[in-house]
Amino acid sequence: MKLATLQTDQGNSVVSVIDQDEELTFFDLHAFDESLPRSLKDILTLEGGLERARKAATLAEQANQLIAGTLLAPIPSPGKVLCIGLNYRDHAEETGMPFPDEPVCFSKFSSAVTGTGFPIRIPAIAREVDYEAELVVVIGKTCRSVSEADAPRYIAGYMNGHDVSARDWQIGRPGGQWLLGKTADTFAPTGPYLVTADEISNANNLPIKLTLNGKVMQNSNTDKFIFTIEQVIQFVSQLMTLEPGDIIFTGTPPGVGMARKPPVYLKPGDQAIVEIQGLGALQNTVEAWD
Repeated sequence: MKLATLQTDQGNSVVSVIDQDEELTFFDLHAFDESLPRSLKDILTLEGGLERARKAATLAEQANQLIAGTLLAPIPSPGKVLCIGLNYRDHAEETGMPFPDEPVCFSKFSSAVTGTGFPIRIPAIAREVDYEAELVVVIGKTCRSVSEADAPRYIAGYMNGHDVSARDWQIGRPGGQWLLGKTADTFAPTGPYLVTADEISNANNLPIKLTLNGKVMQNSNTDKFIFTIEQVIQFVSQLMTLEPGDIIFTGTPPGVGMARKPPVYLKPGDQAIVEIQGLGALQNTVEAWD
């Protein structure tokens, strides 16, 4: 099942999605389950919420109960936005850095989250803003101290993500400003929709690419993960409780702008597209933000 968040005249609404060649059709779940929460995070929190959404989606699609609106990030305000750095073997090799012994973790604020079709806005004070295609994991159940074997039970689904990074802040400022360089407004696009975990047979083996202005800049596979999704969940859940709607950016493959000669950074007018097999296309243009 594919679920998205639409902004409609009646407020935000969770909808099911059929994606045919990037032509998205949205179906009104609430026409068949009026009491279903109107936020995807709340549906995940609700006991049996995904099952109710699935039943409503089946009925809505059978009845061709369409709904229109503006597509937002699937989870516009996640409680946690966790990120894993240097998690592809081929990316570590391109940077000349040794493989880490454990997942390298950082975070973004939820204010960085935006959806497909919305602009990535570059602050005037940031001059070396990089692109990073990433697979994003969505937590579906509350968990803590989860074993690697049990981790899949707590995954609701997956979506495309773009970890936009101001390198001149992340590594160019005195002492490094990882947080500020990573969490500027609009620096965490996700979407266009969430694909439930049952549709993805092996998220640790998915082609992933980023296209910038029609040119493929990143092209790899999640089978190059240094730490699998399950290992990441096991690692971070030792220290914190993961909750429904929390999202985890799982790292980026090689081809980032910083590693190119000469470097390639995002500029106003650019269009970046992140595509992971089975997860649709996340598309964002770039704007200057004074």
